[in-house]
Amino acid sequence: MATTERDTIVTPLRGQDGAEPGPTYRTPPHNFEAEMALLGAILANNRAFERVSDFLRPEHFADDIHGRIFDAAGTLIERGQLANPVTLKNMFERDGDLAELGGAQYLAKLAGSVVNIINAADYGRTIHDLYLRRQLIAIGEDVVNTAHDHDLDHSAPEQIEEAEQRLFDLATTGDYEGGFQPFKAPMLTAIEMMERAHRRDSATVGVTAGFIDLDKLLGGLHPSDLLILAGRPSMGKSALAINIAHNIANAYQAEQAEDGTVNVKDGGVVAFFSLEMSADQLATRILSSASEVESDKILRGEMSDKDFERVVQASKQLSNMPLYIDDTAALTVSSLRTRARRLMRQQGLHLIIVDYLQLLSAAYGNQPENRVQEISGITRALKALAKELNVPVLALSQLSRAVEQREDKRPQLADLRESGSIEQDADVVMFIFREGYYLDREQPVRRIDEADDKFNARYERWAIRLNEVADTAEVNIGKQRHGPTGRVLMRYHGSTTRFHDFIGDDHLPEQNF
Repeated sequence: MATTERDTIVTPLRGQDGAEPGPTYRTPPHNFEAEMALLGAILANNRAFERVSDFLRPEHFADDIHGRIFDAAGTLIERGQLANPVTLKNMFERDGDLAELGGAQYLAKLAGSVVNIINAADYGRTIHDLYLRRQLIAIGEDVVNTAHDHDLDHSAPEQIEEAEQRLFDLATTGDYEGGFQPFKAPMLTAIEMMERAHRRDSATVGVTAGFIDLDKLLGGLHPSDLLILAGRPSMGKSALAINIAHNIANAYQAEQAEDGTVNVKDGGVVAFFSLEMSADQLATRILSSASEVESDKILRGEMSDKDFERVVQASKQLSNMPLYIDDTAALTVSSLRTRARRLMRQQGLHLIIVDYLQLLSAAYGNQPENRVQEISGITRALKALAKELNVPVLALSQLSRAVEQREDKRPQLADLRESGSIEQDADVVMFIFREGYYLDREQPVRRIDEADDKFNARYERWAIRLNEVADTAEVNIGKQRHGPTGRVLMRYHGSTTRFHDFIGDDHLPEQNF
């Protein structure tokens, strides 16, 4: 088939002396013979369509007419009907482009020219590969043209990230390496995970969060999972996330095998995307938690010599832990994905933390109609990133103000702010709740004509309850694909923003005096 005018592009070629001899016309990569052979195989035996339908699309054909024939044949086959020159004739009677090629006679020519259908999948892969090459040329041209366009609102780093995103999308389009696999392969993988968990003291499959009860209920932070940690402001979401990041990075132990691969024995490399706090604030909190010196004292420098020494010792201990912080404000989800992939290539990666979800924005040039659609796209992208890199992604999320209107202020799944897709896409949804925060703000006030004894009794009950829950926090598991829901009690020290495993009075060792 002759190459049409729409198939040609002009590419200036330089000579050895650097001069431009003039434009040279080059046709984009294509193979019309392979397209005709595949269509002929499908029309001769519709079972050939099954070999390519999972990765090949009509737009992958270099010839638009061939793409339309493929689409029409696929439509009939998926309906359970026969696709051949006779059944397709009616669909193309009014197609002027097909008429120019001979109409139904061209369809019969395609079906009659096929030798066998054994090579149908090979033809499909050839067509798909040439499509990718044409798309690469188009992306390259767009990169050049965009770079020449001095748009102040579209910086060079944004252009790089956009190009990386387009290349990634292209790389995952029509991935014909996927599909079904026998049950034996994933079963062996599951057994290996179970064996590793059995050998560990913590009996967890994924990365351990560093808290005994939480790890026991979750079984660790599982690879490819999207975990949501939600709560109202001042509940300690960021503090708990920072504690988890510190625990995992500080426990990192790895050994290099003979083949050069790195085997992680404990902990992991953590990427912390802090869209709310600066890296300095984050470091201060971690120092405060590790040294048990109040963060406000560290910020003001009002420390005793003993406290100063503790902070210095903690900083030496923490300086080499594999915790990487990105505090870029207004980060797009595509930029986050690009930077996470880069860190995975350079240092390895075992956990991604995003603080917090609502501060992420959609990718450049992809502005949704409303905020709900934007959050839905962001959660889907984070889940896809977790599966792609095979690491857990822990994303913090705000809750709606509806919590404040209820008498029982423990969060529920319905309180997730702005989008139900957060609950839908997440593998685990956790809520953090501190009853002491609310009780502290509900100090009893004497009612009109209330007797002293009644007020004092009411005040005493409030004081006793406040003392019981002042330094406690609840982590409620509202959803978990891998296991049960439930509640985990923890100790929380607000001055050092540090969480600890909860040890009740009935678990304390006996003291003999």
